[in-house]
Amino acid sequence: MSPPSAAHVVTLPPGLSTAGQQAFGERARAAGAALLELRNDLYADADVAPAALAQRLPLVVSRRGRPLARSWVDAARWVDIPLGEPSPVEASRLLRSFHAERPLGVDEAVALWRGAEAGAARKHVEPLGTPTGGWRLLEVQAGLGVGATVLATGPLALPFRAVLAERNALDYCALDGDWAAAAGQRLLADARRAATAPAGTPRLGILGTHIGHSRSPAVHRAPFDRIDLPPDADVAGLLEALHPHYRGFAVTRPFKRAVAARVGAGMDAVNTLYRQGTGWGGANTDVDGAEATLRALAAREVTVLGAGGVAPALLAAAGRLGVVLRMRRRADLAGTRVEGTCIWTWPEELAPPEGLRLEGAQVAVIAYGEPGRAIAAQVASRGGTVLHQGEAWFEAQAAAQRRVWRAGA
Repeated sequence: MSPPSAAHVVTLPPGLSTAGQQAFGERARAAGAALLELRNDLYADADVAPAALAQRLPLVVSRRGRPLARSWVDAARWVDIPLGEPSPVEASRLLRSFHAERPLGVDEAVALWRGAEAGAARKHVEPLGTPTGGWRLLEVQAGLGVGATVLATGPLALPFRAVLAERNALDYCALDGDWAAAAGQRLLADARRAATAPAGTPRLGILGTHIGHSRSPAVHRAPFDRIDLPPDADVAGLLEALHPHYRGFAVTRPFKRAVAARVGAGMDAVNTLYRQGTGWGGANTDVDGAEATLRALAAREVTVLGAGGVAPALLAAAGRLGVVLRMRRRADLAGTRVEGTCIWTWPEELAPPEGLRLEGAQVAVIAYGEPGRAIAAQVASRGGTVLHQGEAWFEAQAAAQRRVWRAGA
């Protein structure tokens, strides 16, 4: 029998007015949060009306430094007090917490909790450390037993938190991409979606940078984790560590070329990984997206603006369809005018070449959502006519990814 789903907790971000706090609580409740955390290192006692907030969501009030105000304690469902400090409540309302400053050994971590009050909830938090050592936290979780919460923190912690959440009592999440209380938190929407998956459903995810807008979690079967990584992340170590716990990954910028080299895929870029024996197999379903876009453009010659991670897919698709591609690197386009049918491949945050003009050009934008709208505005400001192809590209490559994951694992 699988354990019950973790209760999803979001933390009240700092700097909100009283009205803003109430609005945040309402948004968190509507999004499916079970608890709202109120930390006294983020708010002064008098700057919050805890009883009013508790009408929106049950509260976890957390002591971080000074003692908690009585009004906070009285309004709370759970009172988070660091391990070893005096508690103002009975064990049934007490959440004991320990925040390690370094990764601990399993025996060391479990030994810390031997004197904790019977009946109190337990929350153990550690820095992840190296990805390959991160699974010690599963042993810590097993050692603490049912009802405990074990969390990893750090820029690579998210997938570990996602797997730990399958047996945690509490799952601390970010309501949206604007603010997270700790590095490594999942978005609440992703955690809620994962909680609906039947026990034993293979876990998937997307690896990339600045992927808060990604629609992949919404179109692929849960659990599907949005793993937003720093551009210099140790993706090789992460893939090795996650192999036993994930069936496959979508891969987006800036990791497509590095992942292709890491898994020995025999291609320039990979956007799909599937578990294969003790390693990973790779595929590039962007070719399907590129083919859908080139068919929609119906041009015999196309200028590609940029030569990044999607360039290999465009070249492969063009070869299938007999389309001639002119690849134009960013460094060569400053102060130039481009005409005809084009595909814009630069990401939203990368400034286009200074002085680039697109008068008379039909420019396909293959991003979608807010990034796609921002790129479309760039195209229009340079005189180009926007052709929105992001959704078509995404849907074609996502359908191909599902086929790869079904057949390849």
